[in-house]
Amino acid sequence: MTETKELVKKLADKHGRVRESLIPILQGVVQEERYISSEAMTEIARELDISAAKVYGTATFYSFLDTQPRGKYVIRICRTISCAMKGKNLIIQELEDMLKVKVGETTQNRKFSLLETNCLGWCHKGPAMLINDEAYTELTPEKVRDIINEYMKK
Repeated sequence: MTETKELVKKLADKHGRVRESLIPILQGVVQEERYISSEAMTEIARELDISAAKVYGTATFYSFLDTQPRGKYVIRICRTISCAMKGKNLIIQELEDMLKVKVGETTQNRKFSLLETNCLGWCHKGPAMLINDEAYTELTPEKVRDIINEYMKK
């Protein structure tokens, strides 16, 4: 049995094998494997007895359910108008310059992925970004440099 198959079985045992278990299982796969592979989607469909198309449709609908490999640190920049008005584009420019990637890309060493996402819920303290599960707010290019330099040391 493959590691992915074992993981999906373990998650199905934990969350159940009903349609409502789909998102928690998808989240569990992302947490363990950093993304949802086509193999994982097939196994989830089999465990929950639903179509692979349903699993794929759900996995690709939500921006936090990655369906392609990402870096160790996934940086998500809020793309709302609120953050844009507070300087989001300067933050993206700083990140692209530091990481040598564009939005949507992953560094060659697979340490960082840079993504834009819909509202992070920090509009009142924008511009905001999330690195994995850690929120950073009221960003400036200088603040971003300090934050990313700390992650580079890890």
